Amino acid sequence: MIEAILFDKDGTLFDFQKTWGGWAAKFLKSLSEDDDDLYEQLSARVRFDLKTQTFLPDSPVIAGTPDEGVNLILPLLPQWSFEDLLAHSNQTAADAPLAEVIPLVPFLDQLARANLTLGVATNDSENSARAHLSAVGAEDKFDRIIGSDSGFGAKPGPGMCLGFAEVTGASVETTLMVGDSLHDIEAGRDAGMVTVGVLTGPAAFEDLSPHADHVLESIADLPALLG
Repeated sequence: MIEAILFDKDGTLFDFQKTWGGWAAKFLKSLSEDDDDLYEQLSARVRFDLKTQTFLPDSPVIAGTPDEGVNLILPLLPQWSFEDLLAHSNQTAADAPLAEVIPLVPFLDQLARANLTLGVATNDSENSARAHLSAVGAEDKFDRIIGSDSGFGAKPGPGMCLGFAEVTGASVETTLMVGDSLHDIEAGRDAGMVTVGVLTGPAAFEDLSPHADHVLESIADLPALLG
């Protein structure tokens, strides 16, 4: 019997491309300072398609941490220090436009009524994650919110999943790890959790199905799976 659910954030609770495509275009454009060649080079570094304003499926930033994203573009921006660019990235990311996969508050309230312990494990920073969840009224719906800078490491390592279990008292064997990327599935699997892939991020069914215990169209299908 499932007693807890640990969610990834981007691509799982929020539609990945709708949330981050427009933000990335604006962010990279601002860094290029009207230099079109630099804008294209920055976009190429993070595998961002300027025509469609979407991240390509093989983009390393889809499941990466803010630190990893900054390191990809920093060589093209000698006027920036790592610390300043990371702070700028995190600050602007906290204000990214949010596209909920489904209305989160009633969905999470439904899960809470089933006495499920709920958490978030994201490779985003914890502050950005809290800002995003707070913006849609969902921050206080979770028992624990863990970011890549919360002290448990980053996915695909199992540290976030194990940390969630430790701080909440949830058993890994009765916890679902729900995410849209192989990083999420690997993290949950290596922690001993039941893994659920969702198709609201860049990964396709054929990417996730060989590795996840279940693959759903979106988190909207979770109650039926649990039932």
